[in-house]
Amino acid sequence: MKALRILGVVAVLALVVSCAKPPTEAPTEASPEPIEAPTEAPPEPTEAPPEPTEAPPEVKPLIIGTTDSVTDLDPAQSYDFHTWEIHHNTMDTLLTYIPGTTELQPGLAEDFPEVSDDGLEYTFKLRQGLKFPDGTPFNADAVTWSINRVMRLEGDPNWLVTSFVDYIEKVDEYTVKFVLQDAVGFFPLLIATQPYSVISPECYPENEFDVDSTCGGIGPYVIKRWERDVEMELEANPDYYGDPPAYPEVIVRYFADSTAMRLALEAGDIDIAWKTLTPSDYDDFRDNPGYNMYEGSGPYIRYICFNTTTPPFDNPKVRQALSLAIDRDAISDVVFQGTHQNLYSMVPAGMFGHVDAFPDRDLEQAKALLAEAGFDESNPLVMDFWWTPDHYGPTEGDVASVIKAAWEETGVIQVNLQSAEWATYTDYFGPGTMPTFLLGWYPDYLDPDNYTSAFAECGTSDDLGIFYCNDQMDDLLHGARLSTDMDERAELYKQVQELWTTEAPTIPFTQGLLLVVTQKNVSGVTLDPTLFLHYFTISK
Repeated sequence: MKALRILGVVAVLALVVSCAKPPTEAPTEASPEPIEAPTEAPPEPTEAPPEPTEAPPEVKPLIIGTTDSVTDLDPAQSYDFHTWEIHHNTMDTLLTYIPGTTELQPGLAEDFPEVSDDGLEYTFKLRQGLKFPDGTPFNADAVTWSINRVMRLEGDPNWLVTSFVDYIEKVDEYTVKFVLQDAVGFFPLLIATQPYSVISPECYPENEFDVDSTCGGIGPYVIKRWERDVEMELEANPDYYGDPPAYPEVIVRYFADSTAMRLALEAGDIDIAWKTLTPSDYDDFRDNPGYNMYEGSGPYIRYICFNTTTPPFDNPKVRQALSLAIDRDAISDVVFQGTHQNLYSMVPAGMFGHVDAFPDRDLEQAKALLAEAGFDESNPLVMDFWWTPDHYGPTEGDVASVIKAAWEETGVIQVNLQSAEWATYTDYFGPGTMPTFLLGWYPDYLDPDNYTSAFAECGTSDDLGIFYCNDQMDDLLHGARLSTDMDERAELYKQVQELWTTEAPTIPFTQGLLLVVTQKNVSGVTLDPTLFLHYFTISK
């Protein structure tokens, strides 16, 4: 199972600032004073009054700045946070999230699905009378074509479909049925992910990806213009079935770095600075009354991984000792300057099933466990610790250094920092080159399964270079995945998180906040654990 946009946080209550676009009133003229009847007939006018020549003021686009970039504008291949955000604003799925929440609502489906008693069949009734931007009708044929295309092309996100769906079938013109391989309690959450986007069979090729496509789907906006790594222009979809977007035209402008984006915001060239400014930038804007600052909890998390087949990290006592020696406060407060908070579980705080499982820092207990594993001051644990300089921002080297210092504070550990560019870093997963390394995680779907199975399930964790396998952990994970009883799932995930503290295939340490800075006249910014900026709620 692949990781979406490997980097990670909490699903806590998001800060919601909703503001509807004010209605546009017709201009009115002042009522004239009463005129008395003249005693003599007025002279005939010599010429007609001039017609007004001024055009109405031009509505300037809402400009959103970001340091992210679009990868592949094809939902069968795209697998990164920002491109999914573009999809989210231009192509709906059958179920969608209510902005500002983790609750689902009908999207292109007219209602929630009918589920069979065995949990294997999900039947959706589709909205009628809709069409794609190219004019192709939306119906069951378009849905089955889109899903089968994802399964057939086997692009990066295909596992979100192929790992769960056995097949999809057309029941009638406006009804489709998904038949699953196994019952999974979170299948509706999968339906809301971007690989389940429905696209026009007449606009996308059937047997290959179109990574530069601007076809989009049926969403609040359509893509009007796109210049890669420069900007994308969106305009309101006149045929959208839902509420019209709060603002008619949006431009997403791409910046090479946070410095350039900050300068553009301060110069008034952009309305919104989205992902990502530096922690010090956020500190500055938080105290500046000339800007709006929005904060909300998001579900991305940071953690340390072990290759659990490489000595001495094949010993759970060593991994547990390292988890006890880490200094979360130093990472959150010093490195991230309050833009992250401490995390004590792989399941982010605020998400269903979360418990604070890992204990607080305890250097003496860490040293005792290391002694049991054969390490002391005269025989220290000498280890390589890997990080990547080009994927997690300019603070990543500081994160690695702070963790190194915390471990070495035991007096029993000597850490050699190693780094590699992201492309090489990910290549090292398969052969297990890195014994200990930093990663992060953005969720593919908002369920504890997505934060646990990828790292601790036999076979699955191999994809991330962890190679962890434990029968007890597998039984708990499988039981929680298949159950549709939420109370039972919560108890099973509680046991998973408690077992994680002694097995420690990974060590979670922080979860980040979602942060947005805007000009003072911007309203309607809504943040939530989906990690998407909802362009259609924003106005100015």
